[in-house]
Amino acid sequence: MNNEKQVDIEKLSFDDVADLLVSEKITMVSPAELHGLVCGQLACGARLSNDLWLQMANDFLDTEGFSHEQSKVGLVGLYQQSLTQMEGTDMSLDILLPDDDDYELGQRVEALGFWLQGFLAGFGSQGKQTDSSLSADAKEMLNDMSQISQVASADLDESEESENDYFELVEYVRMGALYMFTECNKKAQPETDQPTLH
Repeated sequence: MNNEKQVDIEKLSFDDVADLLVSEKITMVSPAELHGLVCGQLACGARLSNDLWLQMANDFLDTEGFSHEQSKVGLVGLYQQSLTQMEGTDMSLDILLPDDDDYELGQRVEALGFWLQGFLAGFGSQGKQTDSSLSADAKEMLNDMSQISQVASADLDESEESENDYFELVEYVRMGALYMFTECNKKAQPETDQPTLH
Protein backbone atom coordinates (compact mmCIF):
# COMPACT_ATOMS: atom_id res chain seq x y z
CA MET A 1 0.00 0.00 0.00
CA ASN A 2 1.25 3.48 -0.81
CA ASN A 3 2.19 5.83 1.95
CA GLU A 4 0.33 8.81 0.48
CA LYS A 5 0.81 11.39 3.20
CA GLN A 6 -0.05 14.95 2.26
CA VAL A 7 2.91 17.26 2.51
CA ASP A 8 2.04 20.66 3.92
CA ILE A 9 4.92 23.02 3.19
CA GLU A 10 5.21 26.67 2.33
CA LYS A 11 4.81 27.73 -1.27
CA LEU A 12 7.96 26.67 -3.10
CA SER A 13 9.93 29.19 -5.14
CA PHE A 14 12.58 28.82 -7.83
CA ASP A 15 15.30 29.36 -5.23
CA ASP A 16 13.75 26.78 -2.86
CA VAL A 17 13.93 24.12 -5.57
CA ALA A 18 17.42 25.29 -6.55
CA ASP A 19 18.54 24.82 -2.93
CA LEU A 20 16.98 21.35 -2.88
CA LEU A 21 18.87 20.35 -6.03
CA VAL A 22 22.15 21.77 -4.72
CA SER A 23 21.71 19.85 -1.45
CA GLU A 24 21.53 16.69 -3.57
CA LYS A 25 24.58 17.79 -5.62
CA ILE A 26 22.42 18.04 -8.76
CA THR A 27 23.70 20.89 -10.90
CA MET A 28 22.84 19.90 -14.47
CA VAL A 29 19.06 20.42 -14.27
CA SER A 30 17.36 23.79 -13.79
CA PRO A 31 14.58 24.08 -11.20
CA ALA A 32 12.53 25.58 -14.04
CA GLU A 33 12.97 22.44 -16.16
CA LEU A 34 11.93 20.19 -13.26
CA HIS A 35 8.80 22.29 -12.64
CA GLY A 36 8.03 22.24 -16.36
CA LEU A 37 8.23 18.43 -16.28
CA VAL A 38 5.69 18.29 -13.44
CA CYS A 39 3.31 20.68 -15.20
CA GLY A 40 3.62 18.84 -18.51
CA GLN A 41 2.75 15.54 -16.83
CA LEU A 42 -0.26 17.06 -15.12
CA ALA A 43 -1.39 18.91 -18.25
CA CYS A 44 -1.58 15.74 -20.31
CA GLY A 45 -3.71 14.04 -17.65
CA ALA A 46 -1.16 11.92 -15.80
CA ARG A 47 -1.57 11.54 -12.05
CA LEU A 48 1.33 9.90 -10.26
CA SER A 49 1.55 8.46 -6.77
CA ASN A 50 4.18 10.06 -4.54
CA ASP A 51 6.45 7.04 -5.00
CA LEU A 52 6.10 6.99 -8.77
CA TRP A 53 6.71 10.74 -9.00
CA LEU A 54 9.86 10.46 -6.88
CA GLN A 55 11.08 7.63 -9.13
CA MET A 56 10.41 9.74 -12.23
CA ALA A 57 12.23 12.70 -10.63
CA ASN A 58 15.13 10.35 -9.82
CA ASP A 59 15.35 9.29 -13.45
CA PHE A 60 14.92 12.83 -14.81
CA LEU A 61 17.59 14.22 -12.49
CA ASP A 62 19.86 11.24 -13.25
CA THR A 63 20.56 10.49 -9.62
CA GLU A 64 20.77 7.19 -7.75
CA GLY A 65 18.42 8.37 -5.04
CA PHE A 66 17.82 11.30 -2.75
CA SER A 67 20.15 11.67 0.21
CA HIS A 68 17.85 13.86 2.30
CA GLU A 69 14.30 13.13 3.41
CA GLN A 70 13.59 16.87 3.09
CA SER A 71 14.35 16.62 -0.64
CA LYS A 72 11.62 14.01 -1.05
CA VAL A 73 9.21 16.15 0.97
CA GLY A 74 10.07 19.15 -1.19
CA LEU A 75 9.62 17.27 -4.47
CA VAL A 76 6.26 15.87 -3.39
CA GLY A 77 5.32 19.38 -2.29
CA LEU A 78 6.28 20.73 -5.72
CA TYR A 79 4.06 18.15 -7.40
CA GLN A 80 1.10 18.86 -5.12
CA GLN A 81 1.55 22.63 -5.37
CA SER A 82 1.55 22.40 -9.17
CA LEU A 83 -1.56 20.20 -9.25
CA THR A 84 -3.43 22.49 -6.85
CA GLN A 85 -2.58 25.55 -8.93
CA MET A 86 -3.51 23.93 -12.24
CA GLU A 87 -6.80 22.60 -10.89
CA GLY A 88 -7.69 25.96 -9.32
CA THR A 89 -10.38 28.12 -10.85
CA ASP A 90 -8.38 31.33 -10.35
CA MET A 91 -5.74 30.62 -13.04
CA SER A 92 -3.03 31.05 -10.41
CA LEU A 93 -0.33 28.81 -11.88
CA ASP A 94 3.08 30.22 -10.96
CA ILE A 95 5.79 29.14 -13.38
CA LEU A 96 8.96 28.61 -11.34
CA LEU A 97 11.39 31.09 -12.86
CA PRO A 98 14.25 33.13 -11.38
CA ASP A 99 13.28 36.28 -9.50
CA ASP A 100 13.35 39.52 -11.50
CA ASP A 101 15.40 41.31 -8.86
CA ASP A 102 18.14 38.71 -8.51
CA TYR A 103 18.73 37.47 -12.05
CA GLU A 104 19.54 39.18 -15.32
CA LEU A 105 17.05 39.06 -18.16
CA GLY A 106 19.20 36.62 -20.16
CA GLN A 107 19.17 34.14 -17.27
CA ARG A 108 15.41 34.43 -16.92
CA VAL A 109 14.83 33.91 -20.65
CA GLU A 110 17.09 30.86 -20.56
CA ALA A 111 15.12 29.49 -17.58
CA LEU A 112 11.85 29.99 -19.49
CA GLY A 113 13.33 27.89 -22.30
CA PHE A 114 14.27 25.18 -19.79
CA TRP A 115 10.76 25.28 -18.29
CA LEU A 116 9.24 24.75 -21.73
CA GLN A 117 11.63 21.91 -22.53
CA GLY A 118 10.59 20.24 -19.27
CA PHE A 119 6.90 20.85 -20.01
CA LEU A 120 7.14 19.35 -23.48
CA ALA A 121 9.09 16.35 -22.13
CA GLY A 122 6.49 15.77 -19.42
CA PHE A 123 3.58 16.20 -21.81
CA GLY A 124 5.24 13.97 -24.40
CA SER A 125 6.06 11.20 -21.92
CA GLN A 126 2.45 10.02 -22.08
CA GLY A 127 2.33 10.08 -25.90
CA LYS A 128 -0.41 12.68 -25.73
CA GLN A 129 1.20 15.09 -28.19
CA THR A 130 0.42 12.65 -31.03
CA ASP A 131 -3.11 11.99 -29.79
CA SER A 132 -5.65 12.57 -32.53
CA SER A 133 -8.13 13.85 -29.94
CA LEU A 134 -6.09 17.03 -29.45
CA SER A 135 -7.80 20.06 -30.94
CA ALA A 136 -6.13 22.14 -33.63
CA ASP A 137 -5.73 24.94 -31.07
CA ALA A 138 -3.97 22.59 -28.64
CA LYS A 139 -1.61 21.36 -31.35
CA GLU A 140 -0.86 24.95 -32.31
CA MET A 141 -0.16 25.78 -28.65
CA LEU A 142 2.31 22.89 -28.38
CA ASN A 143 4.01 24.12 -31.54
CA ASP A 144 4.21 27.65 -30.13
CA MET A 145 5.71 26.30 -26.91
CA SER A 146 8.29 24.38 -28.87
CA GLN A 147 9.20 27.51 -30.83
CA ILE A 148 9.45 29.67 -27.70
CA SER A 149 11.67 27.07 -26.01
CA GLN A 150 14.29 27.78 -28.68
CA VAL A 151 14.44 31.53 -27.98
CA ALA A 152 18.04 32.54 -27.45
CA SER A 153 19.02 34.93 -24.69
CA ALA A 154 22.43 35.79 -26.12
CA ASP A 155 21.39 38.93 -28.00
CA LEU A 156 19.00 40.38 -25.46
CA ASP A 157 19.62 43.83 -24.14
CA GLU A 158 18.54 44.84 -20.65
CA SER A 159 15.93 47.30 -21.87
CA GLU A 160 12.41 48.01 -20.71
CA GLU A 161 11.11 46.78 -24.05
CA SER A 162 12.94 43.46 -23.65
CA GLU A 163 11.57 43.13 -20.11
CA ASN A 164 8.05 43.72 -21.40
CA ASP A 165 8.54 41.16 -24.17
CA TYR A 166 9.76 38.66 -21.58
CA PHE A 167 6.74 39.22 -19.33
CA GLU A 168 4.39 38.79 -22.29
CA LEU A 169 6.11 35.51 -23.21
CA VAL A 170 5.88 34.22 -19.64
CA GLU A 171 2.18 35.08 -19.48
CA TYR A 172 1.54 33.42 -22.85
CA VAL A 173 3.35 30.27 -21.69
CA ARG A 174 1.52 30.28 -18.36
CA MET A 175 -1.88 30.56 -20.01
CA GLY A 176 -0.83 27.99 -22.60
CA ALA A 177 0.01 25.47 -19.88
CA LEU A 178 -3.37 26.06 -18.24
CA TYR A 179 -5.08 25.77 -21.63
CA MET A 180 -3.39 22.41 -22.27
CA PHE A 181 -4.40 21.23 -18.79
CA THR A 182 -8.03 22.18 -19.44
CA GLU A 183 -7.97 20.61 -22.91
CA CYS A 184 -6.60 17.25 -21.75
CA ASN A 185 -8.27 16.92 -18.36
CA LYS A 186 -11.88 17.76 -19.16
CA LYS A 187 -12.66 14.11 -19.93
CA ALA A 188 -10.06 12.57 -17.63
CA GLN A 189 -11.29 9.92 -15.23
CA PRO A 190 -10.29 10.27 -11.57
CA GLU A 191 -8.35 7.00 -11.76
CA THR A 192 -6.58 6.23 -15.02
CA ASP A 193 -4.41 3.24 -15.80
CA GLN A 194 -1.34 4.86 -14.26
CA PRO A 195 0.91 2.33 -12.57
CA THR A 196 1.36 2.67 -8.84
CA LEU A 197 4.07 1.32 -6.61
CA HIS A 198 3.19 -0.90 -3.68
